[in-house]
Amino acid sequence: MPTDPLDPLLVALQLADSAFPSGFYTLSHSLEGYAQARAVTPDTLAALLADLLRNGIGPGDATALALAHRAAGAGELAAAAEVDRRLYAGKLGRETRQAATRTGRQLLDLAAEVFGGGPIAEYLQLVKERRAPGTQAVAAGIVHAAAGVPAAEAVAADLYAFAASFAGAALRLRLTDHRKAQVLLRGAAPVIAETARAALARELADLGSTAFAADIMSGRHERAEARLFAS
Repeated sequence: MPTDPLDPLLVALQLADSAFPSGFYTLSHSLEGYAQARAVTPDTLAALLADLLRNGIGPGDATALALAHRAAGAGELAAAAEVDRRLYAGKLGRETRQAATRTGRQLLDLAAEVFGGGPIAEYLQLVKERRAPGTQAVAAGIVHAAAGVPAAEAVAADLYAFAASFAGAALRLRLTDHRKAQVLLRGAAPVIAETARAALARELADLGSTAFAADIMSGRHERAEARLFAS
């Protein structure tokens, strides 16, 4: 466990940094599917991000992160694996399942080297043995807990990383520019805070996304002739 009280904050910042090679930069989080269907415009981008946070990532990934963080903090990796399986089962499309596990396994593998072994290495072994799928949200919960990052900061940091990745995808899809992307992120801050608080209060029975339009867009994206992003 870290001895410097600032170290957990630095860990959270490092994990949320777009330069951290977890694979987030390859994902559009269904935004490319919306763009291909002409179902999003620069004017509706903020509303779509807020909807995905509140109804998709919040009750799904953010809740799983909070639960995995709680389980890892108590030394109960088997409970974290149950959260992992529940989250994976709720991802309806092949594309979203593959994106979640690819980035999750990459995160665990890299974090074991960067932040040390312990529960991170133990959970990575469970994933390698196929006793847990290794979704990104659960991996992040375990890494944050092992590094001493409090649950609230961990959830907020991961939600911010999602929003920043979404904004980056919007840039590459020419739905925004660099200045407006920063306005988009700042405008999402109250929604991120609201979503984080809700995720921290949920139990396992509450886990599950309800962003069904995003699932449909991801399904269409899987069959698109040309794709810039993996999801």
